[in-house]
Formats: sequence, structure tokens, C-alpha cells
Amino acid sequence: MNTVDEIRSFNRFYTREIGLLDEHLPKSDFSLAEARVLYELAHGPEQGGGELTAAEIARVLSMDKAHLSRILTRFRARGLVVSRISPEHGKRRQLALTHAGREAFAALEQGTRSQMEEILMPLDGERRERLVSAMHSIRTVLDTNKAQAGSVRLRGIEPGDLGWIAHRQMVLYNREYGWDWTYEGLVCEIFGNFVAHFDPAGEDGWVAERAGVIVGSVFLMKSADPAVARLRLLYVEPSARGMGVGRRLVETCIERARELGYKKLTLWTNDVLVSARRIYQAAGFQLIDEAPHHSFGKDLVGQTWILDLDTSEAYAG
Repeated sequence: MNTVDEIRSFNRFYTREIGLLDEHLPKSDFSLAEARVLYELAHGPEQGGGELTAAEIARVLSMDKAHLSRILTRFRARGLVVSRISPEHGKRRQLALTHAGREAFAALEQGTRSQMEEILMPLDGERRERLVSAMHSIRTVLDTNKAQAGSVRLRGIEPGDLGWIAHRQMVLYNREYGWDWTYEGLVCEIFGNFVAHFDPAGEDGWVAERAGVIVGSVFLMKSADPAVARLRLLYVEPSARGMGVGRRLVETCIERARELGYKKLTLWTNDVLVSARRIYQAAGFQLIDEAPHHSFGKDLVGQTWILDLDTSEAYAG
């Protein structure tokens, strides 16, 4: 089954599961479209409810203006919505819920929550976490709005992260460069040594997370020279590329190396990882050595880069 068929199959399952094919939402006399409009009016400016224009609602919901107009007409007839001329703009009409409208929304919200609780009732904690994680993943993959780069946060390493990072790096580098599973073996070996000999006074690691989903990582590790640290295993998910995630990870690693008193920061990479190399160059790393090698089932050119932490300035973008 191809991707389109899989998505359509999931949509059929999900809409049936939560009752979206019914004329009205469960325990409600509102259609799905009506419920969405009511929700936006209840969660207006600053999420506290407030006045909105019809144009603002149509834009948020990507709803046909004629369809929205019919819904608002029904709401007015039922006494759920009132409108007034904006004091700032004479041609703009502000919409707001009446007391009856707020009561209708409260009943709708309670019914929707009750329905979700019934669906979730058979699921234990682990399956609920898997469900929420999968939903976050779907939103992250389909959301192409790069303006939401600020929603990416960096955090420390938590249980379960290392296995996931090894898995995702292997999947991505196999898909993008054709590397075989020996690369995964190398990553697991690196992580195994990192955990077995972890030194919080000289090492650290960060995960980039968006909507609860890991979208990148980087690690600061010791080397044989106590004055030199190693930047290792930088990667960024395709869904988060172009958002400055790699830059933030590298910058964070550099600043931590300085804080810990290292004099130099070094890294080893391969020339095919062009985007990563550009980040290193922009951060001030200098290429000091490169040599061909055969690894991960491919003929590659390995490169060693180094950053003098005493003379370089923090990367400013």
C-alpha cells in the first residue's frame, strides 16, 4: 500500500472511530464545522475568549466564507452570537459569544471530552503515550510552516533518547546516502562508551524537541587530550531542517565546551554531509585533515575539523 492509500485508510478509520461521519458531533446538536467556529469564538484573542471578525475565523479555519456566513447566521438566530461595529474600523464587525453561546460551548466541550475519555478508557498509560507521540509526529511532519521554528526547544538527554537517536540517524543516513547498518553499530558503540564512562564535569548532550518529538541532537564528549573536546553525532530531522535547529545545537555545544574549560573543540565528519559542514564552517571550525575511506558500505572522504575556543567568538548566526 502506498503513502496516499495509507493516509486515506487512516482517515477512514479515524473519522469512523470518533463519529465525524454523523450529522452532529456525539452528545451535541452541532456539526463539526459549527463546533470549530464555536471553539474559535470561545478561544479568541489570547485564548481567553473575545471578539473576532468573520474574516479572522475564516483564515484560522481555512473555511469557505459563504459556508462560514451560513453558520454565523444560524448562530445569530439561536442567540449564540452577537456582533458590533469595531470602534477602530467602521466597516469591521466584531463577533462574540453571548451568555447562551458560552453555555452551548461549555456543553459541547464537556461532551467532546467525555467522548474522548470513553475512547481512551481501554488504553493503559504506555499506549496513551504512544498515541500522543504518534499524533505529535503527524503534526510535525505535515506542518511545513517554518515560522514555527521558535517552537523547537533544546533539552538534556532523557531515558530512551539514545536508542531513538541511533535508530533515526541510521534510518535517515540509509535513506539519504545509502549507508548500511554498520553505521548503526558505530553509533551504538559510541553511545555505549559515552554511557559507561560518562563524566558530567566534561561531557553533555542535547536533544532538539518540537511538539514532544525529537527533531535533532548533538553531544559533547571527551577526547584523549583533556584540553580538547569532541562534538559528535549532530543530526537534524528533515521536518526541522531550514529552521536553524542544527545551528542552535552546534552553538549550544560550543558554549558548553567553553564553560567546561576546553581549549579546542574537534569533530569528525564525512564530506557528503554538506549541510552539517556548512554549519561547522559558519561556526568557525577549520578543516585540518581529510582522507578517503570505505565505511558503511560506501567510499567516503572523512574530514577532521577543529575550533580554537580561546580565539573564536560565539556563533551569532
